[in-house]
Amino acid sequence: MARICTEGFEKEFIKEQREVYGIAYTQNILSGRWKYLILWFLKPTERRYNQIKTFLGDISQGSLTKQLRELESDGLINRKVFPEVPPRVEYSLTSKGEEFMPIIDLMEEFGKKFGEQVD
Repeated sequence: MARICTEGFEKEFIKEQREVYGIAYTQNILSGRWKYLILWFLKPTERRYNQIKTFLGDISQGSLTKQLRELESDGLINRKVFPEVPPRVEYSLTSKGEEFMPIIDLMEEFGKKFGEQVD
């Protein structure tokens, strides 16, 4: 199947498997336990690192930093550092991230429809 190198997918895979490449690309963006929740949390407004960490609860600092860096590298979120002491960092969706939100919304709808119902 798809092999992902450090620059993304191998060119040969993209050419030969064009019909499945879109699904593989999207799955690669969401690979990671917390990414879809981070994107959902950033949907309404920009958030600071500690707000994201508090929202996610049981995530290590290293895992959160890795997930945020990957989302930034994929072009889905912005990281803005304010020149203050101590430094303040805010994360927000990019236009690409905003275009990705209908996928997150569909995941939310699917989960509400077919997930466990709590009385």
